[in-house]
Amino acid sequence: MNTNNQEFEHKEQSGNAMSVLIGMVIGGLVGAVTMLLFAPQPGAKTRAELQDGALKLRDRTVTTVKDTMTQVKSKADQIKVEMQIKAQDLGHQGQDLLVRQLENVSHAAEAGKKAIQGSTNHTVV
Repeated sequence: MNTNNQEFEHKEQSGNAMSVLIGMVIGGLVGAVTMLLFAPQPGAKTRAELQDGALKLRDRTVTTVKDTMTQVKSKADQIKVEMQIKAQDLGHQGQDLLVRQLENVSHAAEAGKKAIQGSTNHTVV
């Protein structure tokens, strides 16, 4: 059950990061178009500012993507370690159960052996 919650949280975090990234790109484009429409300056200067703005937006986007990827990789590594620990715990639980069942079978076999020996001792007398 906890694994399902972790997967949901992981998907939710990835979705949030993607929403931020998409929002930044759309916001940058809207800002660039707005700047073009309301720019009271010559075209060459406006183009230079647009290019500068686009480069800044690209740099911010690259940084955001790198940060998001780092967070995703970190979370994936954390989940991997947790799953390995759970798998080991389940393996130990399985071994313990197997030992207990073998002990039960051994006790049952011993009881059966004693019953057989007891019945042969009574028939001989």
